[in-house]
Amino acid sequence: MPPIPLDPALPITTCPANWPDVEKLFGVRGEPSRCWCRWFALPGQDWKATAPGTRKEQLKAKFDDGPEPGVLAFRGDEVVGWCGVEPRQCYPRIERSQVLRAAGPAARADTGVWSVSCFVVAPGHRRSGVAAALLSAAVGHAFANGADVVEGYPVDRALRPKAGTADLYQGTVGLFTAAGFTTISKKVPGREVMRRWR
Repeated sequence: MPPIPLDPALPITTCPANWPDVEKLFGVRGEPSRCWCRWFALPGQDWKATAPGTRKEQLKAKFDDGPEPGVLAFRGDEVVGWCGVEPRQCYPRIERSQVLRAAGPAARADTGVWSVSCFVVAPGHRRSGVAAALLSAAVGHAFANGADVVEGYPVDRALRPKAGTADLYQGTVGLFTAAGFTTISKKVPGREVMRRWR
């Protein structure tokens, strides 16, 4: 018998991530089970040289040394979402990205910046407030662990109306605006650099 789907009207709760629930959410199929939130942590040839199982072990290891590398959302006891958030230096691909380079040297040189790297929301729970709850939790988690600034790189759907799931894993400008973020760069059309200060 198939599992009974969760009621999308159930309240959403959030907390710093734990490994067993991340592993359950990411599962064994789909992009999360191949990436394991390591795309921004493994630039260029490093990404190509690692298998999904290695990426999984790398993310698991992050839970052993310092603050959790993200937050989770739940409906009842069921995990329904993840948001990766870590100090920006943990993400070499972001630091070298065209989007951040275009924002200018001051933005790149800032210290105390944590980056919101990605969202994973379980099928059946998208467009129901999970991403907003995750972003709020990510901001709180970053500030609680010493961040001065939380930064995101969302898609502007007004300029990229055909953006699909593969493009929206970093969130949308509307999502970040609603969470109190301010745009600091629009120099790459359709992709903004947005920040929220402590």
